[in-house]
Amino acid sequence: MRDILPADKARRERVLSVIRDRYRAHGFDEIETPVVEEYDRLHAGIGGDNEKLSYNVLRRGLDANAIRAAADDPAALSDLGLRYDLTVPLARFYASNRGQLPGVFRSIQIGPVWRAERPQKGRYRQFVQCDIDIIGDDSSRAEAELMVATLDAVDALGLEGATIRINDRRVLDWMLDHFGFTVDERPGALITIDKLDKVGPIGVAAELRERALRQGSSTDAVDAFEAFLQRPQTMEYHPFGERQIRKALPEGVPDEIVEHLVGIGEAVAAGRPPTGSGTAETEIPLVFDPFLVRGMGYYTGTIFELAHPSVDYSLGGGGRYDGMIGRFLGQQVPAVGFSLGFERLVDLIEAEPDAAAHAVVLVHDADVPVAELAAHKARLIATGVRVRLERRTKNLKALLERSAADGYTAFATVSAGAAELELKPLS
Repeated sequence: MRDILPADKARRERVLSVIRDRYRAHGFDEIETPVVEEYDRLHAGIGGDNEKLSYNVLRRGLDANAIRAAADDPAALSDLGLRYDLTVPLARFYASNRGQLPGVFRSIQIGPVWRAERPQKGRYRQFVQCDIDIIGDDSSRAEAELMVATLDAVDALGLEGATIRINDRRVLDWMLDHFGFTVDERPGALITIDKLDKVGPIGVAAELRERALRQGSSTDAVDAFEAFLQRPQTMEYHPFGERQIRKALPEGVPDEIVEHLVGIGEAVAAGRPPTGSGTAETEIPLVFDPFLVRGMGYYTGTIFELAHPSVDYSLGGGGRYDGMIGRFLGQQVPAVGFSLGFERLVDLIEAEPDAAAHAVVLVHDADVPVAELAAHKARLIATGVRVRLERRTKNLKALLERSAADGYTAFATVSAGAAELELKPLS
């Protein structure tokens, strides 16, 4: 958890302002949910490993004896917890407020979440998430809207060239069944497959084989999967579409899954601006990745991650979670969401100070009456200028340099009885 200094806070708010503006332009509406949720909801088995990282809130009124008696039962000790993501709160929000929301609800949620992570660069215990979700639409239009809006926001931040890696949980299930993995073996197999970009095909096959032998299972499925990973492949380029998808998968993948993914790509292409080549055609900024897993257990269909060529890690991701809201509402409601990794994203943005925000430092002598300073400040503020008062110091240069670093653009020196102020640029 970190303190955010003024200059960094201003920079973060500028980035958030751009994201909000672009999301609202695409028809999404911002909501706010409490930072705490009920313990049973946060630990309902839908949050994956994040449930193990949640911060729980001790029940009120427990004395020392009650705490000792319940030491081995977290649910008896806690009735609330800090939210570890914004998706579980959104599902509860929709179930509680459905009657006041449109049939297809497009939401923006921006706020802090908490996880008991091991702190390291780019991984914090308190961090901001920026989510957009569409609830009530089971068509590929929903995924396409999320992707177009997210790419628009990233472009507006100056990170052109972003792409989205896309897969479908149904593809993963079909592939594992095709190779012969049993239903019980699949969760562990997916955890290992998710390491493919870190340990490579040989490492993944070795870990899968070790697990099978440890469990006393046949290694036939592992052998079939390893042979597929090591199959000869031509290096020809295919844009996102049916050919790229089928070429990346074993033969026999269900047509309806391929058609769903192709439909998303066509809608994303139609929703993106032309490339400027003089034609209306736009290359689809999607890449099919048959081994993209994403660890959240609540995903039921399409899954995706945001990539940018400047970094080797994702800048966000999401997917379809059609089964979650039904757990709170009692009836199934389709839902899909996209979350920007704000902390990673903001580190890449060299946000310029707001050019419209003219900011002035008034450097005054110690003997200037407070009323005079207040009058000078009021006149400038009335013209739309941001004003800071600073008492003159011996090292005026250091004072001005600090003010410039804080985003101030001009200064004036103020003496007692001065009628007019001469504004000079801070350079």
